[in-house]
Amino acid sequence: MLKQKIQNDLSKSVKEGDEIVRSTLRMLLSAIFDKEKKKKYKEKSEEVKLTEEEIIEVVLSEAKKRKEAISEYEKGGREDLLEKEKAELEVLEKYLPEQLSEEEIKKITKEIIEKVEAKSIKDMGKVMAEMMTRVKGKADGSVVNKIVKELLLKVE
Repeated sequence: MLKQKIQNDLSKSVKEGDEIVRSTLRMLLSAIFDKEKKKKYKEKSEEVKLTEEEIIEVVLSEAKKRKEAISEYEKGGREDLLEKEKAELEVLEKYLPEQLSEEEIKKITKEIIEKVEAKSIKDMGKVMAEMMTRVKGKADGSVVNKIVKELLLKVE
């Protein structure tokens, strides 16, 4: 369903002549097809379809690449490339589930800290493992990491 929406939006962007959307969606579909090929090879199967969750993982991965590039271009003062990456990230974010706010992430983190009985920063691995399964696709891993670290330091 999500893959079909991306393909439809690509067709629409071609008709409308929207260069950024067109190139971003082509790149995204290429990454999706690549993941399908890898899955097909791994499973030694003729017909392989990615699940919605797997497609969201691909979109997340591409969005993460854009965020990293934006950070690097900001450091390097490359405004020309920075704007392109920001525009691509904006296109990709339309295909991601709604992201959790920092407050929602803090609330979930506190619940998990209690659940796994985390006592110090040494328990970060346990908390992060649980957190990422709970917020997968709905929160940026670096934001989750920062909040978990912050809350675990208060627990000590």
